[in-house]
Amino acid sequence: MKNTKTWILVADGALARTFETGRGAKGLVAVKRGEFAAANLPSREIDADKPGQGFDRAGQGQRRMQPRTDSHRHGKAQFARHLAEFLQREQQRRAYDNLIIVAPAQTLGDLRSVLAPGVKALIRAELSKDLVHIGVRELPRRLETVLHP
Repeated sequence: MKNTKTWILVADGALARTFETGRGAKGLVAVKRGEFAAANLPSREIDADKPGQGFDRAGQGQRRMQPRTDSHRHGKAQFARHLAEFLQREQQRRAYDNLIIVAPAQTLGDLRSVLAPGVKALIRAELSKDLVHIGVRELPRRLETVLHP
């Protein structure tokens, strides 16, 4: 297993960083093309326009129409799909042999639902924590349990 390359995806709903370890790498090394950022506006700013109004069928007056989905939540799900596509492309190129995913529970769930079977097969560990803002020097200590089980 010494000759394997492990990627560590550290993400939340709007930011993601990818690191690698193994195959001669010392510590964690940032993966080129492995940083992602999405617009992370609150729902109130995304849906800044007031909802439209409609009339009751029974003719009792007007009612406010609410959006069917939370735009902020939808954006996070879209971001997870974007990350899944990146991981699949890189898996097909054999850029990594194992994958560790570190993300808050909601983001982990979003990713699990859209990851390709080939990528899922390479997942060695998952850690339900929000470490996306932790510095690269501190990260290995925080990932000790999944890097060296």
